[in-house]
Amino acid sequence: MSRLKFLVPTLYIVFLLLPIYWLLNMSFKTTNEILGGFTLWPNEFTLANYRTILTDRTWYMGYVNSMAYVAMNTVISVTVALPAAYAFSRYRFLGDKHLFFWLLTNRMAPPAVFALPFFQLYSAIGLFDTHIAVALAHCLFNIPLAVWILEGFMSGVPKELDETAFVDGYPFWKFFVKIFMPTIAAGIGVACFFCFMFSWVELLLAKTLTSVDAKPIAATMTRTASTSGYELGLLAAAGALTIVPGAVVITFVRNYIARGFALGRV
Repeated sequence: MSRLKFLVPTLYIVFLLLPIYWLLNMSFKTTNEILGGFTLWPNEFTLANYRTILTDRTWYMGYVNSMAYVAMNTVISVTVALPAAYAFSRYRFLGDKHLFFWLLTNRMAPPAVFALPFFQLYSAIGLFDTHIAVALAHCLFNIPLAVWILEGFMSGVPKELDETAFVDGYPFWKFFVKIFMPTIAAGIGVACFFCFMFSWVELLLAKTLTSVDAKPIAATMTRTASTSGYELGLLAAAGALTIVPGAVVITFVRNYIARGFALGRV
């Protein structure tokens, strides 16, 4: 029975890691070897796929562009969501619950619904093919998510903390930045993580609102198709590298995420 306890989670972990291993396995192969047959590891190990990505401007700028608009979106989303979540947490006003629900409905809508309106709007005002265009478009989905997460954390902080700070003479913004934000640091970390994750993996808006200068890596990966077929090794290497930023972010905020699962709305 004790062996069964270890067997089930072990098989589950192997099942989760298998696609990642296979992606890495393919990234060190040539396309001919990938199409040639089934092998558990590369017969002819090669770094040519990674070399192409790291030396070809079209490829590595895809990662730079993606990181640029994701970072901008995360900062904007959390900055806007903090005071909004505080208002929902601390005050009651006419239609507050309806407004809160309406914010969440934006997160429920598929990106395809907003692709054409955003495209026409940004083309008209000159924001098409810029990082800020994608960052602002992703705010439509990430700000409601951040508000929802942060409101849960803020509601767990007693209102007496606010009252005590005001009695001690703290102005609101000084209290909010120096006392309240450190108190909900775990919630801010969780909100940043989810904003980063959803913005990083979103493809439709990022591809629709960019063409050359701000083209993300996910859109660049579609250029592996040629007259001779798909460059599968190159595509696998690009996919493997897209995992790295997410892994780095998780490394830095893993403690906040763990506390978020225990304390907040995650």
